[in-house]
Amino acid sequence: MSLKSLAEDDRPREKFLQKGKNSLSDSELLAIIMGSGNREESVVELARKILASVDNSWHHLSLLSVKDLMKFKGIGEAKAISIITALEIGRRRAGQDIPEKSVIGNSYDAYSILKNQLSDLRTEEFWAIFLNNSNKVIYTSQLTQGGISQSIVDVRVLFKTAIDHFSTGVIIAHNHPSGSLKPSKEDINITQKIKEAGKVLSIQLLDHIIITQDSYFSFSDTGLL
Repeated sequence: MSLKSLAEDDRPREKFLQKGKNSLSDSELLAIIMGSGNREESVVELARKILASVDNSWHHLSLLSVKDLMKFKGIGEAKAISIITALEIGRRRAGQDIPEKSVIGNSYDAYSILKNQLSDLRTEEFWAIFLNNSNKVIYTSQLTQGGISQSIVDVRVLFKTAIDHFSTGVIIAHNHPSGSLKPSKEDINITQKIKEAGKVLSIQLLDHIIITQDSYFSFSDTGLL
């Protein structure tokens, strides 16, 4: 029996999408890895049987070999390898330290993050750094790529990305291939537009950085924000 043959309420993948990963039982998680059961058992029933054989312990399950898993009807070599691989990924993840997020304390910190992406380009690009309440970087993204003289950002895309990443602060940046650090009228207008839109959504525009090959300009540092 495949996942598609199960009743709607018993489909682990659909449950994952509708209710989230935390709603799944251990047997449902294992069922997603396996994908299908056998003629007598649904994939969830088979997963339940396999877990019961190891006292419902992921650790004990990880000790089983490919041959051990293939003793269960419906588990071939490919499924056994998939199960062992998933458990090995979990083991390696548990052994890794959680990487520390970069913290933005000033305009130079923001410049340091984006200078490698923007300093040597021949056309303008518009980027954003999304931060949490502690000014830690959650996500960085290129939003637009323009021509020789300008790159226009869609404010809706900017704030959708911020909302998707639960960001409370945004730093925007773009480059000037000409080498000029002077903000244009368009630069000033888009900065104010983004600042005002952020107020409505309680997402603060913290700075706008203009980057050239060897330097940068900060709207915040110069009082233009």
